[in-house]
Amino acid sequence: MNIDSIVNQDYRGKTLIELVNSPLTALCGVNEQQASAFAAAGVHTIGDLANMQIVGYATAIKALSSCEGASSKERAEEALMDDAVEMTFPASDPVSVQSSITRIEVAPDKVDASRDHQHAQAIEEHNKEVLRSAEPTRYMQKDEGGNR
Repeated sequence: MNIDSIVNQDYRGKTLIELVNSPLTALCGVNEQQASAFAAAGVHTIGDLANMQIVGYATAIKALSSCEGASSKERAEEALMDDAVEMTFPASDPVSVQSSITRIEVAPDKVDASRDHQHAQAIEEHNKEVLRSAEPTRYMQKDEGGNR
């Protein structure tokens, strides 16, 4: 970092030791009113500000926040995303596999089990009707002339 880019014009070219003992107004973005507020807390120089324990705490929290693991919600979302990605095929798959993929279906968040969402009753009725229509044709009979 170029130190001259963070200090005011009057303090450019000074050594770091000189800057540590300089008033807070030497820093870009700190005006007289802000320096007076810091002075009320006993902070008069850049060195005083750097030695404040609370500044160390804030710096540590900021530095460690980038290393923090994901929350349980973020981990769950990541797992769902991983599952969805596993359903896809990489670009290196053969053309026959790529051309057979027309869409990727995503399961709903929650299925309402109180209703017949898979239409099992309609399928069962259809199967019974097919069996009834097959009886007169002897299609399903095991004996001679039947299919089974």
